[in-house]
This record gives sequence, structure tokens and C-alpha cells, in this order.
Amino acid sequence: MKSIEHSAAIAEAGYLAGRTAQVQAGAKAFAHEELETALKDVGGDGSSGSAVLRAISILEAISRHQDAPQLADICRLVDLPKATVYRILTTLEHAGYVCKEPGSKSYTCGLRLFKMAGNALLRSPNRAARHSILEELVEQIGETCNLTVPSVNSVLYLDRVEASWPLRTALGAGSNVPLYASASGKLFLSYMNRKNRERFVRTTPLIRYTKKTLHEPSVLLHELEQIRVKGYATDNEEYLPGICCIGVPVQTDDGTVVAAIAAHAPNTRMNLEQAVEFLPQMREAADAIAATIDWQ
Repeated sequence: MKSIEHSAAIAEAGYLAGRTAQVQAGAKAFAHEELETALKDVGGDGSSGSAVLRAISILEAISRHQDAPQLADICRLVDLPKATVYRILTTLEHAGYVCKEPGSKSYTCGLRLFKMAGNALLRSPNRAARHSILEELVEQIGETCNLTVPSVNSVLYLDRVEASWPLRTALGAGSNVPLYASASGKLFLSYMNRKNRERFVRTTPLIRYTKKTLHEPSVLLHELEQIRVKGYATDNEEYLPGICCIGVPVQTDDGTVVAAIAAHAPNTRMNLEQAVEFLPQMREAADAIAATIDWQ
């Protein structure tokens, strides 16, 4: 009897698991169908391909705009009617690819778009070339180096090459660290325009990870101004106790900061004064990586 009951329980569990999988698959299919239908509705000429291209052009306009654009700005940039752009934006917002800034009518890239972009960068065809540049830099300075990009309110590690030292930190490719508590992150913040930078600092909870984390908005803003002038940033045990870091920007030909290279080590082996001596090699590596950039 117990064997029969046990078999029945297993069968029931299997049935429920199967039904759950069907429901989840159905929900995903429904969401996908809903998105396709909405895009076809805004296609104008009935072509879903045309609608997809319009949606992509809107995403590109939002991502390239210096400030978060409003509906009128986007219409002007993509040269489409207001009603069409609004319907596409509504669909993209529902899908998580764009979002409205709190308390405003401005649009920014959504979390889903950032995640997709991050995954694309992690699998970039040029990642091997960039990894080789990082390896050479580590060989030159003898410390761990990484390549990062901004991702929403954090820094995303695209690549990392460890130095041959026994003491290491577990922050590999795909890891995230706070913008305001890392050398790379402070670089990205410093190169924002003043309005966006101040808004970020004033509205973001500045969690104190260590005793040295810059958790006072006025102090952090002053630090960001200094970083912009110097052209490099440091992390003096602000995220991990006992670890210091120095970062330089990776810039396109027009000066846009699209990534950063950082070197870090235990402060018993590398203090900030010693780290500054690595700047020439790091800037040379940043220029080399800029030549491989495929996400401008």
C-alpha cells in the first residue's frame, strides 16, 4: 500500500511539475505574442519588420541622448509621428526595455535592455583581443586588472585577469559593484553631465560598505569633480577593506567614456601612491582597448 501511495505521489508531483512548466511556457509565449502584436500594430505599413526597426531606432535614440529624452525629443530624433512613437514606447516600457524616470515624463533605458547589453558585451567577438591587452598590462604592472562598463546603478565586470599572487578577490566577469564605491564607477559618474551626476548622488542610497566609503553626497560630489580634472579615479578601501584600486577611462575618438580599466591589490602590497605610478601603462592599455570597441 505504501508503495502504491508513494508511486501515486510521485505521479501527482510529476503532473503538477509538468503543468507548471506548461503554464510558464504559455505565459512566456503569450507575452511574446503580445509584444509582436503590439509592434505589428504600430508598423504603419503592416510590416512587423518595419515596426521592429522603428522600435530599435527609438531605443538607439534614448540610449544616445545625453539627458533622458521626453516624447517630443524622441519624435524629433526618429522622425516619426507622436502617436506612433508613444505606442512603441508603451510596448517597450511594458516589456521592460525602457522606463520613465520617477516623477518625470523622460524616458531612459530599462533594466531588461541593460541586461541584454551586458550579456552581449560579455560575449563580444572582440573579447579575446581585449583579454590579451589586459594580460599584457598585468604582466607589466604585476597586479590584477579588469575591464568594466556602467550598468544601471552599478559597474559590470566584462573581463578580469588575475596577477600571480596568492591573495585574490572573487570578482570575475559578470560581477557587479556599486558605481559610487569603486574606482571605475566613480570615473563613469565623473564623466556624466553635472545635472545627471548630482541627481544620481542625491537620489541613490549611499550604503556604507566600509569605514572609508564616501557616503556623504557633498563629499562624493567633490571627489567626482576632482576625478574629472585628474582623469583617473582611486578606490581607497571604499568597497572592500584592505583593497585599493586605480582606474582610467576608455574613451572613443570624441572623448566619450565607454569603459574603464582598473588595477587593484591589497594595500599591504600596493598603496595609492604606488598605484599612480602605473598610470602610463594603464592609459596605453586603455587606448589599445578603445581600438577594439564594438559597442559605440
